[in-house]
Amino acid sequence: MLRTIICDMLNIEYPIFQGGMAWVSDAELAAAVSNAGGLGVIAAGHAPPDVVRYEIKKAKSLTYRPFGLNIMLMSPYVDEVAQIASDEKVNVVITGAGNPSKYMKLWQDNGIKVIPVVASTAMAKIAERNGASAVIAEGMEAGGHIGELTTMALIPQVCDMVTIPVIAAGGIADGRGIAAAFMLGACGVQVGTRFLVADECNIHPNYKNMVIKAKDIDTIATGKRIGHPVRALKNSFSKTFQKKEYDGLTTDEDLEKFGAGALKLAAVDGDTSNGCFMAGQIAGLIKQQQSAKEIIDDLATDAEKTLNGVLIK
Repeated sequence: MLRTIICDMLNIEYPIFQGGMAWVSDAELAAAVSNAGGLGVIAAGHAPPDVVRYEIKKAKSLTYRPFGLNIMLMSPYVDEVAQIASDEKVNVVITGAGNPSKYMKLWQDNGIKVIPVVASTAMAKIAERNGASAVIAEGMEAGGHIGELTTMALIPQVCDMVTIPVIAAGGIADGRGIAAAFMLGACGVQVGTRFLVADECNIHPNYKNMVIKAKDIDTIATGKRIGHPVRALKNSFSKTFQKKEYDGLTTDEDLEKFGAGALKLAAVDGDTSNGCFMAGQIAGLIKQQQSAKEIIDDLATDAEKTLNGVLIK
């Protein structure tokens, strides 16, 4: 049985989190993952407060099991969304793009576990000092917004620096990745890209097809110049963005404007030319669409087999 301390902390069956991906991770996907024994996560992104509340209530109608809410701290609605998380008493709040200390007491007073996403040991130590229940250490292999360090380098260093549980993220899409994360000291994993092709994931079919067809070298990281690098699949948009990024005549404001709305064009409209199809480097391993339950079962079973094989050797 693939069970660790994080399962007992959050009352979940498997130590597998579904990544909170903006325009992707809605109530249906989160509930399906939670029903399968993992931790489903709704992504608030930059969505208005009423939309976030609706998704939380919808998830509650679809599952009786714990699920999380991913809150982007750079959102213009962050104060309202933080209050909604408290009002609705979501089981877990996962934060990204900032320091959640301002909201920690509010959430903790309502019995909410807070698990920030971190990209360095310094961020992990700050999260622990602020009372985080655990941290998600995410390497730059991940899709979406990324840091500088690889998962292989980041996880053991974070594990050495904090006493709270560490969840590994970035470049994990099968049981081998989970086993590797455990060997590095993590007690759980967060998986994003593989859930893009879940049956219950409501993104445009073009997005799913691009992930399934992706090869190992088919992602690109852009946006470092403006302070928030993003990994996505290579297409006309991402290649043009990279070209503009290295063009001295293009201002930072031009880059921001060029990228605005590109994720929605990918996830909702399926615009293969102008959309930003965020995905991790592990996309090349993903070859088929499955239900959330099939994905969770495959991950858990393969991880157990891999770990048993390592121990036998």
